[in-house]
Amino acid sequence: MLKKIIITPFQKFIKTESLSGILLFGATIMALIWANSQYGQVYESIWQYKIGVSFQDFELKKPLILWINDGLMAIFFFLIGLELKREFLIGELNTIKKAAFPFFAALGGVLAPIALFLFFNKNPETINGWGIPMATDIAFALAILSLLGKRIPLSLKVFLTAFAIIDDIGAVLVIAIFYSAAINWMLILYALLLFIILAFLNYRKIYINYVYFFIGVVIWFLFLKSGIHPTIAGVLMAFTIPISQKVNIKKYAKKLSHIVDSIKSDRNNQRDILSQNQIEQIENLELSTGKVRSPLQHLEYKLHKWIAYFIMPIFALSNAGVIINTDMNLDYSLIANIAIGLFVGKFVGISLMSFLGVKLKITELPKGVNFKQIIGVAILAGVGFTMSIFIANLAYMGAPTFIDSAKIGILIGSFISGIIGYIILRLSSKTIK
Repeated sequence: MLKKIIITPFQKFIKTESLSGILLFGATIMALIWANSQYGQVYESIWQYKIGVSFQDFELKKPLILWINDGLMAIFFFLIGLELKREFLIGELNTIKKAAFPFFAALGGVLAPIALFLFFNKNPETINGWGIPMATDIAFALAILSLLGKRIPLSLKVFLTAFAIIDDIGAVLVIAIFYSAAINWMLILYALLLFIILAFLNYRKIYINYVYFFIGVVIWFLFLKSGIHPTIAGVLMAFTIPISQKVNIKKYAKKLSHIVDSIKSDRNNQRDILSQNQIEQIENLELSTGKVRSPLQHLEYKLHKWIAYFIMPIFALSNAGVIINTDMNLDYSLIANIAIGLFVGKFVGISLMSFLGVKLKITELPKGVNFKQIIGVAILAGVGFTMSIFIANLAYMGAPTFIDSAKIGILIGSFISGIIGYIILRLSSKTIK
């Protein structure tokens, strides 16, 4: 029973992420076709169209693509933060033993691509892109895994998800520390004071949607103007969301039983309408249900499909449209460098560190998983689409040649990693009955 309670939500997560990966792929293809069609100018003008608000001495107007990258992606990072907090407290990373194997894998998957990029990079103007090949796109990777069906054990999917989440931690830290502009510390101080208020509410187990939403918007704005990328505010906000319930499940079940008995015992002669007592009991049920839900898990559940089916595809559609023609100015060494970092870096780093962790008896292989499958997943981790493009936009802001080159390198590296990772996993896995 306990296994079913734990596994079923994770399987739903896998299903959502897999479909999201398919939508991401479709949005990427659509963006490339649209940008290179006779309507390419329309594609560019839509994303560069400025929208926002202005009154008296205040103005907040940005191109649509920046509202997506700075605004919608802050919600994406908020979800990452919720997943991180849950994994640390009750999930696959809540003990050293559980976290050890994916942590070693993620460490190799972060350091090796960065090392390869720095080693091969000869142009000081492109050195700032070292963070591009370090992240794994979990939606794309899980979508490819889903194509293998029952050949892949659930433990391998859990492993991929766990080290991809640790990857995300590294990417968030890199963005916060290395890809932020000159910082206005006074605005950060104001944001910190608001975080302290939310932390106090969290400590007191007080959660009011509208209060958190309003303060969150203010914190996002302060980060936007401070020089630290506003998506970081999304991650930090997530850690202020309470995970515990106001009412435990036993009390809720007892209360639920009492409400059901009260509704059933109330004799109502009107078949189509409720009695006053039944209305009050249903209201009582809604109130009790709100108290038994974990705010963090509830938010994660509500946001997941919006992000998987809307925000990430919109991000792909707006960012993946690189105009490809013979006259375009590209940095081919940068393209190759990023592709190598994603494909070779992830493969070598994850495989090597996973092997060393087991041989040194610091970690152990997940149940039902072999090293051939680890190698396949390591290669598959080179699909770094969403976060890689996001970092590329930050690294080469104002340099369209480098941004376009980086995106092409990401697409090539991700495509090669996806194809070869799929082939290796298919050859190394048997159908599970």
